Amino acid sequence: MIVNEREFQSRAMYWELKRRAPPNVPVYQQGPLQDDVWEILDGDKDDFLVYDRCGLLTFHIVLPYSFLTQPYVEAAVRATSLKDICNCTEGYDAFCKLLGIPADVIEKGRDYKMVTEVTQSGEDFTWTQLYPAGARVSNKFSVGKESDMETIGGKKFKATVAMAGGKLSVSFPNYSHTSEICCGKLVETSTSGSIVLKRTSKKL
Repeated sequence: MIVNEREFQSRAMYWELKRRAPPNVPVYQQGPLQDDVWEILDGDKDDFLVYDRCGLLTFHIVLPYSFLTQPYVEAAVRATSLKDICNCTEGYDAFCKLLGIPADVIEKGRDYKMVTEVTQSGEDFTWTQLYPAGARVSNKFSVGKESDMETIGGKKFKATVAMAGGKLSVSFPNYSHTSEICCGKLVETSTSGSIVLKRTSKKL
């Protein structure tokens, strides 16, 4: 999408911009009284902001690197679309099948944006995850102490959560799990043998 700025001169050139735009690229014209899109997105005129299929930012390219004679814009688009740089979930299908989750439930949850609520007080945590269909799992634990835990399937077990270098790690009955904050995002990795589920969540 091309977003044309609000200034009068730019608005006067809207139809020329639309004429020159590629056939499948929509051109959006901001109204003079609207909140400025570029300010909201922390960008500026002639910037390129590339988003993944989850709607999360992968690249922000500014002048002079945003000139189309330079290779950076095309490289960013190609990397996001072809290399599947995504801020959501990797390995979803294989991991769900490993846990025996029914195919219809896997399909319903494929594009679901799971919400994770984390409350920390020193080394005491409350970790709550909201799943499709209103399912909710909440675990309370203290780092280094054995705690009662529950899986999404309702299975109860005892486990000890460890923390090293800001990364939490724990062993579930069928897989190991780690959680850490990277670049302001929550990165959760679940591993069972060669199958890895990686989920990245942005802060709300």
